[in-house]
Amino acid sequence: MVVFTPMWRIICISCCLLAATESQAALNPQSQDEVGKLLAFVENSGCSFIRNGSAYDGKEARMHLQQKLDYLENKGLVSSSEDFIQRAATGSSISGKPYSVDCKGQQQPSADWLNGELQRIRKP
Repeated sequence: MVVFTPMWRIICISCCLLAATESQAALNPQSQDEVGKLLAFVENSGCSFIRNGSAYDGKEARMHLQQKLDYLENKGLVSSSEDFIQRAATGSSISGKPYSVDCKGQQQPSADWLNGELQRIRKP
């Protein structure tokens, strides 16, 4: 019969947690580059980013999306540029309301706007 002391239990649990952490998804270098370009696009677009009924300038929008990205990366929940758009830049994780973008009086869902830019970034 094997008896595990409290110290051995802690060691076993720590090893399991470490293994789980190391297997989390992460952005590959190409996706990191694309997401960086998307964040710069948001900041420099001159468009208003609309969250929960309030408009934010590009700099504020970028900061918010960066915070969401950091959280998702920490949890291993983003592994591609598409994941970033879907999980961080499409809507509020608190209210569930979709984000939109207003560019010169034309409003569109942020997901459409960012997916369009992602396709432009990927063109040779």
